[in-house]
Amino acid sequence: MADVAKEAGVSGQTVSRVANGKTNVDEATRERVLAAMRRVGYRPNSAARALRNGRFSSIGVIISALSTFGNSRTLEAVTTAAGAEGFSIVLMPVTRPSQGEVAGAFSRLDEQAVDGVIILIEQHQLDESDIELPHALPVVVIDAGGRRDLPVVDFDQAEGAASATRHLLDLGHRTVWHIAGPPQSYAAERRLKSWQATLESACREVPTPFIGDWSPRSGYEHGLNLAANPEVTAIFAANDQMALGLLRALHETGRSVPGEVSVVGFDDMEEAAHFWPPLTTVHQSFDEVGERAVTALLAEITAGTPAEPVAITIPTALVIRASTDRPG
Repeated sequence: MADVAKEAGVSGQTVSRVANGKTNVDEATRERVLAAMRRVGYRPNSAARALRNGRFSSIGVIISALSTFGNSRTLEAVTTAAGAEGFSIVLMPVTRPSQGEVAGAFSRLDEQAVDGVIILIEQHQLDESDIELPHALPVVVIDAGGRRDLPVVDFDQAEGAASATRHLLDLGHRTVWHIAGPPQSYAAERRLKSWQATLESACREVPTPFIGDWSPRSGYEHGLNLAANPEVTAIFAANDQMALGLLRALHETGRSVPGEVSVVGFDDMEEAAHFWPPLTTVHQSFDEVGERAVTALLAEITAGTPAEPVAITIPTALVIRASTDRPG
């Protein structure tokens, strides 16, 4: 900084103000200081700055199942929202959210000097009694409805599944079959229970659900079984990727969509509008979830105290396209 000050002909305090993004420096002086920084190869030391103000401008994210559409889109949204606030992301994947892995992830993040942590683990293990989360850092959890001791941000999974099921019943279908997500997923569990409750409240038969794993392959395999049953006229798939595999199975077996079978998905991934036929699905605003999670975490960081264990629920919306119609 002394070299920059000498090169620019200003005080060290002025260099410090420019390096820290302060506004009380006139534009001509700022440009002169920045040019001097480039000439002498000066870069502000973020570690030293963090020691001074106690902030690292970094957020840790502990995530499992990074390959799934929902988690990858949520992570993208968190990264975008954090970047808009001047924070970087330190990603810490865990393969199975056991106490040891989660504690190890927190320990590694602590070494990376983060200001807070966002947890994106939807599996049931996060709610198991043997998983105790450290209290030294501010924490916000996304999509894990079993936690009640931390701030949680999640979609209204139940209403989304109910709206999908009601839509098919309102079209005149006698009942709705379901391809569910994996049983260890909170999202899959809530969608399945809401589908079942909606059918029961309408006094309709509740078919045995088919259990998938979020992949198009599982949707295709279950779709072949569903296509072979002439009584099947309406299917709700717990995500768009399984719905994609289901559509292929129906096409291959000669069951027209929506002429013979109506199909609804969940997520409203960008490609859903370009399936054939375009997919009716439940829209989730991943951008809003990312923004709300980052906002909640930054509020904790600024306050310097743990937040109350509130639940922040993001609404879903049914998007009706050409894959659903009245039964033929």
